[in-house]
Parts: sequence; C-alpha cells; structure tokens
Amino acid sequence: MELKNCICALWIIGLLVPAAFSQQAQRPLKNADVINMVRSKLPESVVVQAIQSNPGKYDTSTHALVSLHKAGVTENELNAMIAASGKAGSNGAAASSSAQNSRPSVPKRRVPMLIVSAGGNTQELPLEKTQLAETKTKPSSMKALASDSAVTQAMQAGVNTVAYSAATHMNSGIGSSAMEQAGSVFSGMMTHRTPTVTYVWGVPSPASSNVLQSSKPTFTIDFSRTIGINPEDYQPVIVKLTPAQNTCRIVGATQGKEDVRSSPAADWQIYSHFLEERAPSTPQKLAPGKYKLAADSELAPGEYGIVLRPVSKEKKFSGGDVARAQGDGLMFDAIWTFQISEDAE
Repeated sequence: MELKNCICALWIIGLLVPAAFSQQAQRPLKNADVINMVRSKLPESVVVQAIQSNPGKYDTSTHALVSLHKAGVTENELNAMIAASGKAGSNGAAASSSAQNSRPSVPKRRVPMLIVSAGGNTQELPLEKTQLAETKTKPSSMKALASDSAVTQAMQAGVNTVAYSAATHMNSGIGSSAMEQAGSVFSGMMTHRTPTVTYVWGVPSPASSNVLQSSKPTFTIDFSRTIGINPEDYQPVIVKLTPAQNTCRIVGATQGKEDVRSSPAADWQIYSHFLEERAPSTPQKLAPGKYKLAADSELAPGEYGIVLRPVSKEKKFSGGDVARAQGDGLMFDAIWTFQISEDAE
C-alpha cells in the first residue's frame, strides 16, 4: 500500500511540476524585466534572445521608449521589444478583431524618411549616416578641412552606409553594432592629441548617386516616430557639401574635448559653434517632426544634403549617442545626399 501511495504521489508531482514551470515560463516579460536584465549586465545578445523567445507585453509608447533608452536599453534590445509587440499585436488580431481595434498599432517606420519631388518625379531618398573624423586643423573654413589629409584618410578608412540604408528600407531601427563600428573606426588615427580637437562630419564617396534634374526640388521629411528624441527639437535644413580630394564630401565640423564622443554625458554643445555651409531655405512645419522644405532660390549644380539640426543651438548631446548613431546622435548624424545636375532646369 505504501509503495502504491508513493507511486501515486510521484505521478501527481510529475503532473504538477511541469505545469507550474509552464505557467511561470508563460508569464509575459515587461519593460521592467528588460531593464532588470540590462542593469544586471547581461550581454546584449542574451537580452535580445530572451525578448525574442519569450512572450512579452511591452509598453512601446514614445514616453516608454525614451525611459528605456535612459535606463541603458540598447537599440537592438529596443528593436526586439518593438518587433515582439508587433508580433503580439498580429496574433491578437487573428484571435480577436475587436482586440486589434482597441490596441494601438506599432508604427512600421521608426527612422527618419525623406521624399523628394524634382522635375515631375517623386522618389524616396535613402537615409545615410555621416562619418566622424578627428583632426588638429581648426574649423576655420570648409576648404581647409577638405584639404586636410587626416580627415580624408579617416573617411577612406571608415565603414560605408549600406547597412544604414538597408535598415531604413526594412522599416527597422538602426543596428547598434554597425554604428559602433562606424563610431570607433577612427580611434587611433591621431596618435598625438591635444585636449581640444576638431570633429569633422563627412559622407564617404566623392559624389552622390542621387542626381536631380531640377534646380529647385522640394522635400517632405518625417522624423516624428524616431526613437529616443523629441521631434520638436529639430528641423530640416539644406547644406552644401564640400568635396574633399576625390574621397568624400565634408558636411561640417566643430571643436570638442578629446574623447568627447566616448562620453555618455549629455554635455556636448555640438551645434553652438558648428561650421557648415547652408543653402537658404524655409522649412514649412506640417506637424511635430513633419516638414516640407525647398530652397529659397535655385540651387547651383553641385553636392548637397538634407540634415536635421537642433532648433536651439544650445542643445546638448551625448558623445556616445553621436558615435553610435542612436537617439539625438542618430538625428545629428542623419543625412540624405543629392546632386544637382549640370543640366538641371
């Protein structure tokens, strides 16, 4: 009898224990769980895998994403959470259409986008990322920076923007690993540094592949859903790019402390003394983060770019965000390049 009772008890335990573990495993992960994993210093790949392989109930509102970013959640981890939320929304819709109607949909695009209209044609231009180089040359003129061999060598050594454009067209966020490579590839280029150096933003390749046949194109820009930023802080402008020794195009430059781009503190006033060559234009605000833009007069043949600049020159950036092209750094590094043809009308 005792043996029989023991076998019966083991059988019941065998049923209850897996059920208990199954119930615990099925508890949806939430924002707090992700933050706890990040603060426990789990590797990013482990956190992403946990998000992808477990049920999740995440708050991916703009406010929540900003809070997650401030808590140290990386771009890859944020993207995994957004993707998981989108998947959960799709499954819920299949089970209940009323549940779908009551749940806000996850935006498909969370990176800035631009549409250009020129000569009767309309197209989306690919989003590119400026590369960051260091030099001892003071930012006195674009011509001086374009002739600086340290700048052009750094641009040649940098990674290209294929991954950045590909991520844009997949309607995803920007992969942090590729952006970290872009931000760190120039470390060691200058072996003798002074406390203050000049940081130069440039675009690889001597010319844009986006050739426009109109001297007065119009642009529609949308960065209203970009992760980790306040869209009210930025507006688009047109800048003229300076070709540099047939290797790249210089966008602009500013001075800063050495290694400032590795600092997580938001104390870098990049734009307060930023050197760039603007083409006069008047942005028309349609909504927060949504603009129409056209040059005030015809653009001369040459290389140009649409960039996103702070409304206030006193806005401060984290050098680490700039190097990794995330949050406010993504905004400042973003550019859409184009070329006005010699035959433009």
